[in-house]
Amino acid sequence: MSTTAPATAKPPHRGTPPPRSPAARKQALGLDRDAWFLLLPALLPILLLSAGPLLYGVSLAFTDAQSGRTEVTKFIGADNLTDLRFDSLFWSSFKIGLVWAVCVTALQFVLALGLAVLLNQNLRFRWLARTLALVPWAMPEVVIGIMWRLVYHQDAGILNATLSDLHLISENVDWLAGVSLALPAVIVVGVWAGMPQTTVVLLAGLQNVPHELHEAAAIDGAGVWRRFTKVTWPALKPVVLSITALNFIWNFNSFGLVYVLTGGGPGGATRLPMLFAYEEAFRYGQFGYAAAMGLVMVAVVAVLLTIFLRNRLKGDDR
Repeated sequence: MSTTAPATAKPPHRGTPPPRSPAARKQALGLDRDAWFLLLPALLPILLLSAGPLLYGVSLAFTDAQSGRTEVTKFIGADNLTDLRFDSLFWSSFKIGLVWAVCVTALQFVLALGLAVLLNQNLRFRWLARTLALVPWAMPEVVIGIMWRLVYHQDAGILNATLSDLHLISENVDWLAGVSLALPAVIVVGVWAGMPQTTVVLLAGLQNVPHELHEAAAIDGAGVWRRFTKVTWPALKPVVLSITALNFIWNFNSFGLVYVLTGGGPGGATRLPMLFAYEEAFRYGQFGYAAAMGLVMVAVVAVLLTIFLRNRLKGDDR
C-alpha cells in the first residue's frame, strides 16, 4: 500500500503582515470613535475660532461687501484680486512689510542666539539674567509701543537726552516722524519686543545638546568656534528652522506694535500690509477688498515659507 504524505501548509511569505480585524484596521486608520470623541473639546474651538473665520474671510474676498450698504452683498468673482494687482499703495506696503519681517526676524535670531549662548554658561546670577530677559515677553504690545514712544520722544525722550549728553547729536531728533528714520526705529522696537521668546527656544535647544559631545570635541583639540559649528549648530538646526519660520509669520502679521508707535506714518513709511488692510476695512469700509488683501498676504507668505523650508530641509539632507 502506498501512503501519501500529508500536505504541508505553505509557510507564509516573509514580511507579509498578519491579517487584521476590521476593528484593528479602523484603529490603525485613526477611525476610533472614542479617540474622535476625546479630540472634540480641542477641535471645536479651532474650527469655530480659526477655521470658520478663515473660510469666511476667503469667501468675503470674492464679494463686494462694504459697510453702510443697503444693497445685498454680491459675488463678484476675482474682481477684488484684479483691482489689487494695480494697487501701487498695497504693493508698496507689502514691500515695507517684507523689509520689516526679514530685518526683525534676522536681528532677533542673531541677538537671541548670542544671549542664549551667554545664558547657557555657568555664570553668577544666571537665574536673574534669565528672568530679566523675559521681561519684554510679559509686556503687552500696546504698553511696549507707549513706552518706546516716550523713549523716542523728540523733546522729553531719554534717547535724545542720552545722545545729547554724549555730544553725538547737536539737536533733538524726531525719530518716529522722519521718513528715513521711522522704519529703522520701529524695527529696533520689534527686535526688542520679540527677542525673548526666540531666546527661550534657542536656550532650550542648547540645553538639549549632550555635554559629553562638547567634552569629546575639546579633548580632540577643537576650539570654542569649532565646537559650536561642528557640535552645537547641527543639533540646533531643527530648532532654528522652526523658530525662524514662526518668527517670520508673526513679524509679517504684526499690527499692534507699529499701530501704536506710528499708525503707519509718516507718509506711509511704516504702513505694513496688515495696517493697510485694517484701514481699508475699518476706515473706508471696503470689507471685500480688505479680505482680498488678506488672502494675497496668506498666499504669498505660504509660498515664501514653502521655498524657505524646502531649501533648508534640502541643506540638512546633504
